[in-house]
Amino acid sequence: MRLALGLSYRGTAYKGWQSQPGGGTVQDALEAALGRFAACEVRTVCAGRTDAGVHALNQVVHLDIDRERENYSWVRGTNTFLPDDIAVQWCQRVPDHFHARNGARGRRYAYLLLESPVRPALESGQLGWTFRPLDGARLRAAANVLIGEHDYSAFRSSECQALSPVKQLREISIRRQGAVWRLEFEGSAFLHHMVRNIMGCLIMVASGRRESAWLADVLASRDRKLAAPTFMPDGLHFLGPRYDAEWALPERTPPFDALPADTAVLAF
Repeated sequence: MRLALGLSYRGTAYKGWQSQPGGGTVQDALEAALGRFAACEVRTVCAGRTDAGVHALNQVVHLDIDRERENYSWVRGTNTFLPDDIAVQWCQRVPDHFHARNGARGRRYAYLLLESPVRPALESGQLGWTFRPLDGARLRAAANVLIGEHDYSAFRSSECQALSPVKQLREISIRRQGAVWRLEFEGSAFLHHMVRNIMGCLIMVASGRRESAWLADVLASRDRKLAAPTFMPDGLHFLGPRYDAEWALPERTPPFDALPADTAVLAF
């Protein structure tokens, strides 16, 4: 049978999602825990690979298994063998033609950014940081430049394996709660480092060091060398994929309630 799992994790201690020969990834930890619980070898496919240091609130994976367990047993049993910073949130049986990655109609990320003269301490690893004051109106204007279907080569890592740099960025929403900015990105799919490279550019404009026209030129150039440096991974959270309603998979998990600035809407 095929199972879909929803997974949350803090990515600080891991080398990203994708399994590596030396271990140390989220996929390695999950498959090891599933293998111990099911007493067999398990392989998983995820909805969206995350980089080293990037977190997830509802990463969706699928796996094929011939062991019969109740859904809640897959959650609690697997979590018994997972480290404290990774947890299965839900389990659901799905038809064999469901595919966690290929079946996703969209993906969502949130970037949390602390605007403060002082670096993060208690929240270290969970937030990005800028000591420069940001202007909300400039931030919104810069974000609007990027909406639509474009060739995002200027924001693409040299290690990106995507077949095409053309993606559809459907929405960038901006909220603020105190010193914490929350930017949410929703798109058809994302290139390697795309959100972090966009964040570097947005901060350049919002802090007054560049104009929105510069960002439009960067996008049109399709040249990574013209964009800002890749921003830190700390504040990036994979909120999860979007699927067709027929699958009836959860799009929200309890960790969403712990993420700062979930409801405070920024007024310009």
